[in-house]
Amino acid sequence: MTVGLVRIGDTVRRPAMQWSKSVDALLTHFQDVGFKGAPRALGYDENGRQVLSFEEGFVDPDPSDLDTTRLMQVGRVIRKLHDASSSFSVPAGSVWNVAIAPDAEDLICHHDLAPWNLVRTPTQLTFIDWDGAGPGSRLWDLAYAAHGFVPLSPVATRSDDDASQRLAALIEGYGLDRQDRSRLLDMLSSRIRSMYDLLRSGHERGAQPWARLWDEGHGATWQIDSVYVDDRRKIWAKALGVADTPTA
Repeated sequence: MTVGLVRIGDTVRRPAMQWSKSVDALLTHFQDVGFKGAPRALGYDENGRQVLSFEEGFVDPDPSDLDTTRLMQVGRVIRKLHDASSSFSVPAGSVWNVAIAPDAEDLICHHDLAPWNLVRTPTQLTFIDWDGAGPGSRLWDLAYAAHGFVPLSPVATRSDDDASQRLAALIEGYGLDRQDRSRLLDMLSSRIRSMYDLLRSGHERGAQPWARLWDEGHGATWQIDSVYVDDRRKIWAKALGVADTPTA
């Protein structure tokens, strides 16, 4: 989705945007605190492009290569990401590119934790594409990740038991406590609907890339997934080990 993005050697170059220096500050903080699940910020080249480390590995929107053991590892990486971000002191004047207003602004989140942004190797999991990073909450990020990594979609043609086991593995890896599991249960469908609302609004306003994605049918897919998640709320509650009672 980023026009002008290229690989040169062991680096990735992308056009600098208003929020690029804020993203660089976050990635530099990750490096300083020892979080290895993100690229390194390497400054800017002679053409003014943002330079990031190239992460070698496998990337695929389909998470089928990730079994429950690997999904637990994904959950652990997301937890480490959030823990590392929680100690980040946001520089004054920071600019972020957040497409959807989150439920809260507790820390700087990725906002697109999904298989298509995860570089996989046998020993390392690295989240790329931090262009949409910005204020958010752990559960906001985690609910989105659950949608993509389980995935919570009828298109995936997984059995309810299989989807439940995958959801449980991801959340167990993250180490979410019982109270937050109940809150996550409430958020799963609304987080998915927020993507549908974004694409619909973008289509109505002619705003790109959302209008193009709507025309390609992605809006309908997010709506279908929202209904799918709603219809199986009791199943997800059981997988998360919580009561099927909406929290306040």
